[in-house]
Amino acid sequence: MLSDLPDCIILHILSLLNTKDAVQTCILSVRWKDLWKRLPALVFHISDFRTIRKFTKFVSKVLSLHDSSLALQYVDFDNTGPLRPHLIKRVVNYAISHNVQQLGLCVNCNIPQIPLTLFSSQSLTHLNLSIFNQVLFPKSFNLPSLTNLHLERFAFCADDNVRAEPFSAFNRLNSLILDSFAVRNTLSLCISSATLVNFTTKNYSEDYFEIELLTPSLVTFVFTGRPYQKVFGSDLSYLKHVDIDAVVFSLEDINPSLLLLSWLLEFENIKSLTVTTSTLQFLSLNSNLLKTKLPSFGNLKLLKVKKKSLVYSFEWQLMEAKLEKMKSRKEAAKLRKSFKAGLEPSAPIPDGIVDLLIQNSPSAEVEIIDYPL
Repeated sequence: MLSDLPDCIILHILSLLNTKDAVQTCILSVRWKDLWKRLPALVFHISDFRTIRKFTKFVSKVLSLHDSSLALQYVDFDNTGPLRPHLIKRVVNYAISHNVQQLGLCVNCNIPQIPLTLFSSQSLTHLNLSIFNQVLFPKSFNLPSLTNLHLERFAFCADDNVRAEPFSAFNRLNSLILDSFAVRNTLSLCISSATLVNFTTKNYSEDYFEIELLTPSLVTFVFTGRPYQKVFGSDLSYLKHVDIDAVVFSLEDINPSLLLLSWLLEFENIKSLTVTTSTLQFLSLNSNLLKTKLPSFGNLKLLKVKKKSLVYSFEWQLMEAKLEKMKSRKEAAKLRKSFKAGLEPSAPIPDGIVDLLIQNSPSAEVEIIDYPL
């Protein structure tokens, strides 16, 4: 029955597989023998192969036999092990020369090992770049069609204005994700974009710096990590949805709590706020919090609280290692309970904090849900 389907539908189905599995369908029948050569999407993950040699040979073979007359919609290349520079150059050059629209690279290399053709593609709309060794973000990007950008483990440096402003040249940028990034030679990272609608940041660093949002079209802001940075903006009137998951590594430092509260004061016009219980615990570290009169959240329609287990400090991890070596399970359980009691707050949702957040919108709906593991 599958073989009776039109080629376009079969190719769409095969595009949902990694390329290794798609190629293996050629053994099904003569009908399937050469279909994979017309795939609009190529997915190469080293985890699907036993050795780097087999992975390299497979990728090279596929690129040699793939129908070179066809444009590519999507290429995903994941090689987090030892990298042969010629392989990534071949994959990137093949993708760009075939007008790829979406490109994902997860590699262990430096920017100079990535072909310059990537940074001047006219067709690329989605780019996901993950570099295992944190590298400086290049200033030579010229991607006029880019709408979605996901960067992981990049560092941003100051320009002539004594602040880092790396995204102002992307005139069509709609969605930006920054994961595990750093700021060097400055304390100010400016996200400047007239078109940006969705901004997501994930950062577990304790480095302090400012994130300035010059994003008049921003609608959604999502944060996961440790709130050690200051976030503010001059025009966030369109911002409607905020999602914050502040990870607790220590319940002793009040500075992140004050910074997190300053974020909320910036997001005054939002309609929905999603927070985890660990975020509320962070806020509750400020003993004067419940006395605060928030000038914000007058338009809040929904407050969603995700119940989540707290993530403890490295002291807890060291304690767990010690417990594993103990012979008596009863003694280990008693020590774990005692140690945990000294870290864990008495209530997942501190008293009064929900009322504080909806004090200017008493009719806002409050929804408490379990956080998915």
